[in-house]
Amino acid sequence: MKNFQDKSSLSVREIGIVTAVYDEILRIEGFPGISEGEILEGESGRALVLGFDREKVFAAVLGEWKHFGSGTKLVRTNKLFQTPVGDNFLGRVVNIFGIPLDQKGGIEADGFLPIEREAPPIIHRESVDKPLSTGILSIDATIPLGRGQRELIIGDRKTGKTTIALEAIISQRQAWWNRGAVTADKPVVCVYVSIGQRKGDLARVVKTLEKHHALEYTVVVAATASDSATENYLAPYVGCTLAEYFRDKGMDVLVVYDDLTKHSWAYRNISLLLGRPPGREAYPGDIFYAHARLLERAARLDKNHGGGSLTALPIIETVESDITGYISTNLISITDGQIYLSPELFRKGHRPAVNIGLSVSRVGSAAQTSAIKKLTAKLKLDLAQSAELKKVAEVSPQSLSKDARLILENGERILSVLRQGEHKLYGLSEQVCIWSALFSGKVDDVPTADLPKFFSEFIDFIKHANSKLFADIETKEWGEELQNKIIENLEKFRQMRIV
Repeated sequence: MKNFQDKSSLSVREIGIVTAVYDEILRIEGFPGISEGEILEGESGRALVLGFDREKVFAAVLGEWKHFGSGTKLVRTNKLFQTPVGDNFLGRVVNIFGIPLDQKGGIEADGFLPIEREAPPIIHRESVDKPLSTGILSIDATIPLGRGQRELIIGDRKTGKTTIALEAIISQRQAWWNRGAVTADKPVVCVYVSIGQRKGDLARVVKTLEKHHALEYTVVVAATASDSATENYLAPYVGCTLAEYFRDKGMDVLVVYDDLTKHSWAYRNISLLLGRPPGREAYPGDIFYAHARLLERAARLDKNHGGGSLTALPIIETVESDITGYISTNLISITDGQIYLSPELFRKGHRPAVNIGLSVSRVGSAAQTSAIKKLTAKLKLDLAQSAELKKVAEVSPQSLSKDARLILENGERILSVLRQGEHKLYGLSEQVCIWSALFSGKVDDVPTADLPKFFSEFIDFIKHANSKLFADIETKEWGEELQNKIIENLEKFRQMRIV
């Protein structure tokens, strides 16, 4: 009697053979039924399928490509690229494979998710009407950010783009410290994606987050300048998937992509190696789709689908203040607004260097608290009028009327208040106190240049003398009673300051 092998022990494997290697791109023969995004494995490592034609498959090496050569065999896994996810990733720095880079030991994942996921359909979304505080007066007052929004940070090199993003992360610190309190905002988990940065710059970012106790609720996903173009291309999708893990648990998440300029370069390099036809500025024809399918995943979900939100802050670098570049205009059309950082303001020492005139939030006042909405309703108009009159004053200062001079002076005082020291952040209730005091007329005798220091000391005074006021501003309807309480504290502060 013959012994036959049990059919359950039989397995069929599809094997392909590498016929050429172009830097990190493999040309493979075989795999007639392969799909884009699948993982191939072999003794030399793993590869990700990025394209194919009738005879060949093109795959990008995940890791060190020098181990691959002509004749290398790869096996089809029938699996898409997935990233490990879990609560244990909070406070850690990892690469796109979920491997720790911070020398704090291994990370136990709760599961794996594919990095390519469909954006939530419109019917599952809620309108963006809940504020996400950045702690920056000029942004929260004039370009408000809502939970579930996509807001582009755009500007030339070294104008403070990364600083703005980091301050938005650090600003969530107070909500984490107060989580569980009745009046506290829902804490925001943060994901910072570093794309193509030097290791020294990445280390400074991590050090800044640690110094301000923000790393404990942040995941840092890093693909550095020394990593492959494939890793730089995949990094934002990995970061977005980690963010979606927390969002799907009903949490609010903020994800920063720093920056999509280098992501575009990486995708262009890969596409050229794949032999795809180059388009404008040698970018592939689907570069818009590459960014759209990433940023469309930002959304605020309704209660039937968890009630979580994913807010995206993509960063893009311009050259000589040109916001009409190919990638810039693509991202402006995808996002819900942009925060434009002006090199001219930066050179003049205005920090943060936000150009309020060229910045916009398509969510607008819908993402502001009622108090800030009422107090700053005319802020943009006042600044615009002051800017126009300043141009006139430079040419013919004698032609300005008394009313025009008052408008000009008012604009200068507002601009002075908008100057903030690095990482000197204000919560929304603290901002209400600042704007209420400024527009009350009670501080008109304070010199314009002294206003930032004056209000910093004023907020410190309330923290120590009447911290309950902040809780009242958060929970009670804005009105004359709250405004009077702020003015009472202002008068006490001024008396103490004189003494």
